[in-house]
Amino acid sequence: MKPDLLIATNGFAGTWNSIEYGAWLATALDKKVVLLGVTENLSPAAIDDQHPLEYVFARAVEMFQKNSVEYSLEIQNGNAEEVIPRKAKQDDYIVVLGPLGRPHIRRMLTGRSIRHLMEEIEQPILYVPELRLPLKKILICIGGLGYEVTAEHIAMQMAMKSRAEITLLHIIPPIDMNYPTAKTVSTHWQHLADTNTPVGRSLRQALEVAKNDGLTANVKARQGNVVEEIMAEVKEGNYDLLCMGSVYSSNALRQLYAPNVTAEVADIATCPILSARFKKE
Repeated sequence: MKPDLLIATNGFAGTWNSIEYGAWLATALDKKVVLLGVTENLSPAAIDDQHPLEYVFARAVEMFQKNSVEYSLEIQNGNAEEVIPRKAKQDDYIVVLGPLGRPHIRRMLTGRSIRHLMEEIEQPILYVPELRLPLKKILICIGGLGYEVTAEHIAMQMAMKSRAEITLLHIIPPIDMNYPTAKTVSTHWQHLADTNTPVGRSLRQALEVAKNDGLTANVKARQGNVVEEIMAEVKEGNYDLLCMGSVYSSNALRQLYAPNVTAEVADIATCPILSARFKKE
């Protein structure tokens, strides 16, 4: 069964981009939409004012109807960082999110909401801090361990519908361990798709999928700090969508000490980010 889209908003204006993107995605991939509105604590002084969700829902319904999107509406009370993951667990959704408009001091003390949501939500997440449509250029980060496969699969579907160009990116971090695979990657980093390494095989498989789907795809490699190099490529390539796997797709002990690259990128990226945990078919 095809997953529906769960689009969440707390009424903050910054979530509108995610609603608009979700409507486009629902049309492109022929999916149903559940629009979840989270009613958070309001100031007693604003109790008689129009609730922000009323305006957002009215606009969203008008847009869904205009684009013939099948939708349902749901409102829940509580904290968005708790309500959204709880709702997401109820079905096989692709979760579409935008910035929740948290005060700067709260972000400093507790971190950005997207980090918590990525940790708690098992389903694929499309985070839309800025609207980038039409979709023309997609960047897919290939790590070589297969964690990106689920996100890559969804990205390929999106690319087929919009005929977007795909770039497969692998970052070679500074190597502090002397073992054969690392040496091969470091030596042949400009021709990784030709190597018999995990990342080389992943790149060839992704290129083959893109070719079979009639898509234009190319491979890029960069050396350096992973987060910094991803952001540099996003800026230089002016991509409309960034796709990454999630560290939480791993059950290994490595996730206990390795940085969550996807969350770090989501903290600072302005283009939409599609992240998904790896799931074996």
